[in-house]
Amino acid sequence: MAGHAALAQPQPSMTGGRPILLMGGFPAGTQADIYWRLIQQPLAAELGSPTAVEARTGASGNIALEATARAAPDGTVVLAATSAMLAINRAVMPSMPIDTQTDLAPVMTLFEAPNVLVVSAEKRPQFTNCQALISAARAAPGRLNYASSGIGASTHLAAAQFATAANIDVTHVPYRGGPFAMTALYQGDADLFFYQSGPVLDDWRNGRVRLLGITSAQRMPSLPEIPTIAEACDMPGFVSTTWYGVVVAAATPRPIIDRLHAAIRKVTDTPEIRARLEGMGFTMMLGGPEEMRARLAADIPHWAEVVRRSGARQQ
Repeated sequence: MAGHAALAQPQPSMTGGRPILLMGGFPAGTQADIYWRLIQQPLAAELGSPTAVEARTGASGNIALEATARAAPDGTVVLAATSAMLAINRAVMPSMPIDTQTDLAPVMTLFEAPNVLVVSAEKRPQFTNCQALISAARAAPGRLNYASSGIGASTHLAAAQFATAANIDVTHVPYRGGPFAMTALYQGDADLFFYQSGPVLDDWRNGRVRLLGITSAQRMPSLPEIPTIAEACDMPGFVSTTWYGVVVAAATPRPIIDRLHAAIRKVTDTPEIRARLEGMGFTMMLGGPEEMRARLAADIPHWAEVVRRSGARQQ
């Protein structure tokens, strides 16, 4: 792989040889974990430091946020955070361990990711399309349930928005991360789940699940056969996506932030990595610290209003 060979040239260590922890806030196999493992080796070469990937789970990502904010401000703890962790949690949670705008320093935006409406082909064979699911929900108010990866997660709010738009009464059942929610779907304990596309594509291709619609404004180029929710469910204008960004402790010096940004952008923007990520449904962003700070500032009031309307706030 010529691109990786070029990236693998030794570089002066950013951390003096100390290892860099690439952290995600949700279990192994979720989007941040997949992403870090894709770029881990070339990123280590680019930064001149060994890297390790860790899923620091719990509290809808707040445990990972707090660990990052409390870490030494030297670039050795780097978190790939979702917009839900950064913007939605503060609207949903009765209290937050940190302030995501002042206790963390943005490094860069990574990519935007839609959710897909997933049902089990084996356990819910009657849900052949979105209209069939909506009809079943209207026929038995409160009987169907939807899984989420946690209260206030994008998987929760996408489903809450969907239920409001469809005028259906479905019950929310939160789980400790997407893999646990998918297990509930496979076992028949959950009727539907709005999940990000990457972790479910293999199961869709082998017929284990059906993807009834995608929450982006347009169909994904890599999955043109999957309609948007707006199309499949007759919900014009329906959009519900999440985005990912990289953050470090707030006091991290700007030269370290700039080197992290340059290195992560370089290894992510290779043809091989870009193709893998776009194939999973990601829309690349790769903006710098200022772009991420501005996007977060706009998202916080937006999601506060969505949470207010949906009633998703924790007690």
